[in-house]
This record gives sequence, structure tokens and C-alpha cells, in this order.
Amino acid sequence: MKLDLEKVKDVNNIDFLAKQLVEGFITGLHKSPYHGFSVEFAEHRLYNTGESTRHIDWKVYAKTDRLYTKRYEEETNLRCQIVVDNSSSMHYPVDYKGKLIFSLLAASAIAYLLQSQRDAVGISTFSDKIEFNSDIKSTSSHLNKLFINLQELAREPAKHKQTSVGKILHEVAKKNRKRSLIIIFSDMFDNENELEEIFKGLQHLKHNKHEVLVFHVTDKKTELQFEFEERPHEFIDLESGDKIKLQPSEIKQHFVKEAQQYYTHLKLRCAQLKIDLIEADISEDYNQILNAYMIKRAKMR
Repeated sequence: MKLDLEKVKDVNNIDFLAKQLVEGFITGLHKSPYHGFSVEFAEHRLYNTGESTRHIDWKVYAKTDRLYTKRYEEETNLRCQIVVDNSSSMHYPVDYKGKLIFSLLAASAIAYLLQSQRDAVGISTFSDKIEFNSDIKSTSSHLNKLFINLQELAREPAKHKQTSVGKILHEVAKKNRKRSLIIIFSDMFDNENELEEIFKGLQHLKHNKHEVLVFHVTDKKTELQFEFEERPHEFIDLESGDKIKLQPSEIKQHFVKEAQQYYTHLKLRCAQLKIDLIEADISEDYNQILNAYMIKRAKMR
């Protein structure tokens, strides 16, 4: 499902939007017993030959002609920490805080899915420090509190806030002592030592036995392809406030080359660490996010 981020820049009822995204995603699933069902689909799994038939859901079989068994609460004990970058670069495009709003809605949808699956979820937000950090719980009241915090974050005015992705990942690794799924939403920009510090943080998470899913959030058209109208522009560094005036064509070729090298290196290093890196273009729909999460979740069962 795709939302017009410019129309939801003042996020109200983030819980309603998250539910819409999830239900739209589920409706689009093909060859699934969940089509037309509620988000409670996580309570079923495919029947494996040789298992006891006691827990087969015959109503689902009648609708789908496929055997599924009911999965009970004690079987769903996943812990998930969602980490959202709230540095100033995530407030781009500034007219509607595109990357941040995209990330908050995606995080809300995943949190909604997790709670529906009776899994435990917590959320952290950061810039050059952790700004908000919740407990990891599976209750409805806890989820509602998370929605309230994310909604308030979406309303905050943009400020000049630096990024310390690597340092934050170390802190997340230290705070989460139990094996968890760590989901990160970030444009992966850092100030000093950039990628090497980020990789050290990711390596720390893997060393602590966490599964890691990184959503690399970009406005692909402008940030990777440098597609701007050919006229004089004033480009502003959202984190430092530095400004420069130029014609896009003057630096486009060099910019695109450097950006591609940076992101190719990022993908390669994540692959070496056996970390799933997903390109999250804010102009695309949210199914890319939810599908990546569902694949990762299935692997962890």
C-alpha cells in the first residue's frame, strides 16, 4: 500500500494508518489462507506431514483447501527492537519530513504486526544520542503508548541534529541482552569515520547473537540519482546548516558516482556480516517493508 507522504506530514491517528498499511498488505498476499482474514493470521502455520492433526484448523482448510495448524501464544516469543534515526538528515525532503514520516509509519506498521502475532516489541529513536527508548512488551496498552510517542515525534519541528549511527548501535547492543530481532530505519549518514563506525556497531549486534534487518531509507530520485530541475539551487546541509549554491549539472556526475560507491560498499559490508539490507525508497509503497519483515520473521521461527 502506498501513502502520499505530503498529505500525512502532520501525522494524526498513526495507529489507524498503521492498521491500514497492514490490512492493505495482507489483502495483497497471494495464495494465502489469510486473504480476507484479520491480522490474526500469525496464529496459523502450514501443517507438516507427520505432525499431530489435533490442532489443524478445519475452517481454514474448508476455505483454502490447504492444511494449517493453530499456533499458540507460547510459540511466539520473538523480541524485536525497532530503531529509528531522527537526525536532521531524516527530515528530508523538508516540506514534509519525508524520510522520517516514512520510517515512523513503517515502524508503526511492523509494531502492529508484531503485537498481532503476540510478539514483544520496543522502539528507540536517536540522533547523536538515544532520544527515546521503550521497554519490549507484547501488550496492547504498550503498543498504544508506542503509537503516541511516534505520533509526537512526527510533530516535532526540525532541528539541527547530528548523527552518530555507529555509537547508537553499540548502545542498542548493550541494552538488548536477550537475543532479538533489531530493525533499523536510517539513511546511514554519519559524521566521522562514517561507514567503519557503523560497521563496528552492526558487528557488535551480530556478536551478541541478534538478527539484524536494516532499512536504508532514501529519497532515491534526488539522493542517489541527483534528479533536480536544471536551474540554480541552494543546497543546505540539514545537520550542520551549511549552504552552497550551484547548478545541479555541475556536480551530478561526480555526486552519483560517489553515492553509488558509498551504497555499494554499505551493501557489501552488510552482506559480509550476514545482515539483511533493504533499500527503502520513500517514493515506493510500504509492502516492500512489510514483506521484508515477514520474510525475516519466517526465518526466525
